[in-house]
Amino acid sequence: MRAVILAAGKGERLGAITQNIPKPMIKIAGKPVLEQNILMCKNNGVDEILINLHHLPLTIKNYFGDGNKWGVNINYRYETKLLGTAGTVRNSKDLLDMPFFVIYGDNYFSNDFDMCAIRKFHEKNHSDFTIVLSQLDDISQSGIVELTSDCKISRFIEKPINVRSNNSWVNAGMYFMVPKILEKIDNGYSDFANDVIPLLIDDDFNVYGYKMIKKVLPIDTPELLEKSINN
Repeated sequence: MRAVILAAGKGERLGAITQNIPKPMIKIAGKPVLEQNILMCKNNGVDEILINLHHLPLTIKNYFGDGNKWGVNINYRYETKLLGTAGTVRNSKDLLDMPFFVIYGDNYFSNDFDMCAIRKFHEKNHSDFTIVLSQLDDISQSGIVELTSDCKISRFIEKPINVRSNNSWVNAGMYFMVPKILEKIDNGYSDFANDVIPLLIDDDFNVYGYKMIKKVLPIDTPELLEKSINN
C-alpha cells in the first residue's frame, strides 16, 4: 500500500519552536512525529511513502533518506510554494494509481494504530473517500462531521467558531481515498478541509467516517504540544 505524508508546513503557530526544526520532526515518545508515522505505515504494510517538503526540507530528507533503514521506500516532492493539503496530493497523481492513504505528518497516531482496519472499512462501504475520525475536548481548531447511522458523512464543518465539545467526531488528519478523487482537486493551492471534502459531499461521492478509539495527538500550538508530550 501507499501513503502520502504531509510534512511541508511551517508550523507558524508554534512560534520559535519551528524556526530551526520542521514541525513533523518534533519528538513525541522519544522520536520525531514523522518517524512515528513512518513506523506506523511500516507496521501496517504501507511500504511506499511519498513526503512533501517545503520548510527546512533537508532536515527531513537527510534524516530519512530513501527509507531503507525503516523498511520502506520514500520519495520526496519539494514545493517552492505551498500547495495545500490537497494540492500537494494532486501534484503527485503520477505516483498514485491505486487507493492510498493521506496522513498529516504532524499528528501522532501511535505505532500500533490499525490502518488495515481503515482500508477494510473503506472497501466494505464502497467508499470513495474515508476520513479517520477522533474525539477531542476542544474541537474549535478541527473539522467536525455529521454522520448518518452507517457512518456516511452528510456534512463537514471546518473549525467551527466558539465551539467546545467532547461529543463531536472530528477530522483526525488521515484519509484513505481512491485515485478518481484526484480529478476533483484543482491545480495549484487546494485544501482538503475547505475545498475538497465539502465538494465531494455536495457531488454525492461516498464519503465515510472511520471512528478511531484512541485520540490523535495534535501539536499545532505550544499548549497542545506540551499536552501531547505529557500525555
